Amino acid sequence: MSKLEKESIKVMATNREARHEYFIEEEYEAGIELMGTEVKSIRAGTLNLKDAWCGIKDGELILNQMHISPYDHGNRFNPDPRRPRRLLMHKREIMRLFGKVKQDGFSLIPLSVYFKGSRVKVKVGLCKGKKLYDKRQSAAERDAKRQIDRAMKERY
Repeated sequence: MSKLEKESIKVMATNREARHEYFIEEEYEAGIELMGTEVKSIRAGTLNLKDAWCGIKDGELILNQMHISPYDHGNRFNPDPRRPRRLLMHKREIMRLFGKVKQDGFSLIPLSVYFKGSRVKVKVGLCKGKKLYDKRQSAAERDAKRQIDRAMKERY
């Protein structure tokens, strides 16, 4: 079994709204600290990144407002679905992100949650907010690309 087969990636959730609302400057991979049955619930695909955001508190990267539904076959000790979860990154990377967020006005937004092998990973984006006219322009570009693709498909 090669290393590529061992580390297969299976995306469980993506934050499509983030690509609409923000310019994504850089992307980082982080591990996530989960409790008990949360991994089984993620495997079942019952998570939502819609309102999720990341913050840095006391030198730790925290993922807030990510909803992981309680596992159906769990017990009464299932954790709170929207509890803050710690993301695992190197201290140097966290401090670099902290400087960017404080000085340059960037935001840390989770872009996707996926399995890499048997481990749950979160792709975190260093993002800058779009203005309304930026959103309109990117929507117009998307529509133009769709029309071109449709015309090419009809032609051939």
